[in-house]
Amino acid sequence: MFSSMSMQYRRVGTSGLKVSALSYGAWVTFGKQVGDPVAAKLLHTAYDAGVNFFDNAETYADGQAERVMGAILKESGWPRDTFLVSSKVFFGAERDGPNQVGLSRKHVIEACHAALQRLQVEYLDLYYCHRPDPDTPIEETARAMHDLITQGKVLYWGTSEWSAAEIKQAFETCAKLNLHRPVVEQPQYNLFHRTRVEKEYAPLYAAPGLGTTVWSPLASGLLTGKYNDGVPSTSRLNTPGMEWLRDRLANDPTYPRKMAAIKQLAAIASELGTSLPRLALAWCLKNPHVSSVILGASKPEQLKENFGALEVVDQLTPDVMKRIEAISKPIAD
Repeated sequence: MFSSMSMQYRRVGTSGLKVSALSYGAWVTFGKQVGDPVAAKLLHTAYDAGVNFFDNAETYADGQAERVMGAILKESGWPRDTFLVSSKVFFGAERDGPNQVGLSRKHVIEACHAALQRLQVEYLDLYYCHRPDPDTPIEETARAMHDLITQGKVLYWGTSEWSAAEIKQAFETCAKLNLHRPVVEQPQYNLFHRTRVEKEYAPLYAAPGLGTTVWSPLASGLLTGKYNDGVPSTSRLNTPGMEWLRDRLANDPTYPRKMAAIKQLAAIASELGTSLPRLALAWCLKNPHVSSVILGASKPEQLKENFGALEVVDQLTPDVMKRIEAISKPIAD
């Protein structure tokens, strides 16, 4: 049985914040795919295993994911200093309108207040700009984040799916104006999607320092092996609202090659006495620039299985890593 004593904690970039190497996110699960009782079991399973970071966003289930998580956190009675909770701003939540989306000062601040109410917390540990906003000057967004931090409503801010050039511009703007700078980026990262994390962001890790909390480590479930024979009816890809993801996979020209690679990767996992999901997660954890790998399991049993990835990291010797690279890298973007 995995215990919280086995969890590892990593610094978020060059900040002083420490986050569990494996964390839990509410995307596509809370408020849509799983109900409140299951959501509670998932959060408690994660917390009991030493997870201290719970990821969310205003747009997940149009704000409902934050309400579900907030109610559970309130009911749990966990000391506030034992967990981190995040939100993200850009896409909006309940209402559509010109000021309900983007990274204007108005939306950044109002979305923060709304997230605090839904999550039932006094402050956000991490607040991400969910996408870059070409319609808002970076100075405006950065100062809004800075002001939220000075007010104690946010502790650290970051970005999600920003280019290295955009993050660098934010760094430079904050340095020039003496503002709190972003400390973390939340990019997609897995065996089939890796160029941005490994190459594009490379100059940003050392100075002034950038941490990463990566999402989709199992490539939307591909790296579990459950889609090898098609999409099961009970899969999240058949969840209403997720048609775009199912279609994206179906229209991926590299899909057949990925399926072949998955079978080869599964064989390596079997040799190591582990599972394909654990192997894929351990591979992400092997990257020293990954602060935390966000899990998105919809069942407690899946979470417990995923926690075993921490025990696989040391098995990924240089020889094993070379074999994994030979299989995955030629078809990765």
